[in-house]
Amino acid sequence: MTTNEIINPANLVHKKTDLLTDVPMHYCPGCSHGVVHKLLAEVIDEMGIQEETIGVAPVGCAVFAYNYIDIDWQQAAHGRAPAVATGIKRLLPERYVFTYQGDGDLAAIGTAETIHACNRGENIMIIFINNGIYGMTGGQMAPTTLEGMKTSTSPYGRNVELNGYPLNITKLLAELEGTCYVTRQSVHNVAGVRRAKKAIQKGFENSELKKGTSVIEIVSTCNSGWKLSPAASNDWMVKNMFPAYPLGDLKNV
Repeated sequence: MTTNEIINPANLVHKKTDLLTDVPMHYCPGCSHGVVHKLLAEVIDEMGIQEETIGVAPVGCAVFAYNYIDIDWQQAAHGRAPAVATGIKRLLPERYVFTYQGDGDLAAIGTAETIHACNRGENIMIIFINNGIYGMTGGQMAPTTLEGMKTSTSPYGRNVELNGYPLNITKLLAELEGTCYVTRQSVHNVAGVRRAKKAIQKGFENSELKKGTSVIEIVSTCNSGWKLSPAASNDWMVKNMFPAYPLGDLKNV
């Protein structure tokens, strides 16, 4: 096959969306963030809303989303993304506004902002990456860390008597009147990727329809923090994370 045949548009089967920048991904091999970034960019591109979309990224691995997706971004202080997104959406109500947050950010320092934004029914989408650990800062225990799970700050495993129970915050958010769509997905296989993409698109559509807050949790891996290979991390997630955080819709109204 000649070079001309390779680049001929008639031979094109798939190409990267133009919304993904050419900045090399910095995430660890096997990290779920890169896959979710791809899905976000594809949905925004396919819906034709690049110029109307604003993302809010706080502190943690999630913050680097602004390097990879060519839309307007606003960085927020640790945990405050839903509050910042609320302000943006109320000032610019016709924009599609979403937050992109990790579990340590959303369910620890940002618990209050998350709960109150959802309870008010702000017309935003919250994307919640749950890998059960603080990935960026050294692998410390997070609110979603499983019972018995070892981290740098729980080297013998999470002890419920000492540390309390894992916080199933997505289940809690589904109980609030202001949420219209709460779902838990993953991107560990092809079927999971397709379902997660549909969930992200539905979240944007709900914002357009002014239905309230959409929360899309992505149960994810952190092979660096878990001290496992990417393949072993996927297996561990399926065996341990999925029973604690089962996939599927928790609310859809």
